[in-house]
Amino acid sequence: MQKKCIHKNFFLQNSLTEELYHTMAKSLPVVDYHNHLNPKDIAKNRRFLNISEAWVMHDPYKHRAMRICGVSENGITGNATDREKFTNWAKTVPKTLGNPLFLWSALELKRIFGIEEFLSEKNAMNVWDNCNHQLQQEGFGTVDILKKFNAETVCTSDDLLDDLSYHQQATKEQGIQVFPSLRGDSILAFELPGFKSWFTKFENQSTQNIHNLDDYKSAIIAQIEKFSVAGCLLADHSLDSGFIFNIPIEKVIAETFKKWLNGNELTVSEIFQLKNHLLIFLGEEYAKLGWVLQLHIGAQRFTSSRLRKLAGPAGGFATIGKSCDIAGFCSFFDELEKKEYLPKIILYTLNPADNEPFATLTGSYAEDGVPGKIQFGPGWWYNDQYEGIRKQLIDLSSYGLLSQFIGMTTDSRSVFSFSRHEYFRRILCNQIGQWVKEGLMPDDMDLIGGLVKDISYFNIKNWLFK
Repeated sequence: MQKKCIHKNFFLQNSLTEELYHTMAKSLPVVDYHNHLNPKDIAKNRRFLNISEAWVMHDPYKHRAMRICGVSENGITGNATDREKFTNWAKTVPKTLGNPLFLWSALELKRIFGIEEFLSEKNAMNVWDNCNHQLQQEGFGTVDILKKFNAETVCTSDDLLDDLSYHQQATKEQGIQVFPSLRGDSILAFELPGFKSWFTKFENQSTQNIHNLDDYKSAIIAQIEKFSVAGCLLADHSLDSGFIFNIPIEKVIAETFKKWLNGNELTVSEIFQLKNHLLIFLGEEYAKLGWVLQLHIGAQRFTSSRLRKLAGPAGGFATIGKSCDIAGFCSFFDELEKKEYLPKIILYTLNPADNEPFATLTGSYAEDGVPGKIQFGPGWWYNDQYEGIRKQLIDLSSYGLLSQFIGMTTDSRSVFSFSRHEYFRRILCNQIGQWVKEGLMPDDMDLIGGLVKDISYFNIKNWLFK
């Protein structure tokens, strides 16, 4: 007989940690300030056809694990049936012991479907039938599942050209605040083959023709104002491994943009300079609107050309890149601060070697009356697991102020992943309880309980909406 993996006090190692979680953290609402959910799915309370569509098909974490276990790409992202893909995942789950996917899977099956047993090839069809039956019942749409996780606010990631009407519909009709956040990478993607097509669509959607860099900026401003009207509070940029910042010369940049507009290929140096210039411009605009700038740093996204072709650019095959150019980030932030347009910033790193530098950066820039102007964000991507979350908490506590931390976000395409707020809160409570046991924090429930509540909910709510 299997022993329960997900029980009342998993991760909680003593009575103090149990009290912290169950009385302070468990029942608090969730503000998920960065995810990749489809706002249309929320507005329409989308019902899933089967568990594979809901849980396996769009999860690059699972795809990566299946590849490591030798599953053919056809059985992961190819033409295999939904049932076959689910079976491939079920066969893989027991082989993920030690990886966060094992516990995440158990937690999701338990919290959403009430399934206690570990998924495996042996029980795959029973779980398939059970979940599929439940998914067809009332109370298992996208919004219903979000409400199971006590989601209060959901900020999706949206391209500059995306339809924003679904966010407003969802907020009005579904009882959850759903806001867009601008995924700004498309604006800067001059080196990618698809950028010309994106730019043409952008120009057609704009109210003006784009003949120069100033026209491009004006068109961007007009579009981000639409985001602001729709409730947008955050923008997000991915600055991958190899990002270098230096202050570009505006006249040269205008000529570089004109060169690209005329169909000429840009050098690597010219692309870097153009991106840097536009990042400064965008940072200023975000600050004017009172938006938060999120920076996801340190991914090496270009690995297997074969997998990129088969599975697309977000197919789960990226890796950790080199440590960031910390001097460049300081120059970037300083340039914005000198202009008096430094927005609130969240720094996420894929490379744990950047933890300490990012934690110390939280104290390097400030604004009167604004707590936590610069945030060292939660463990991201490969770091959103037990040790990665603990390391982020320990490093922020050691080099910054844990009391100002804005807590967890899912950064996920799956509504099931909202269970990770529980996962995070349990780790947080256990870590604080451990510090108390070691004499590093006082055994004072008012103090440590308040810390847990702030990190779990109140800090992000107050920080984002003020």
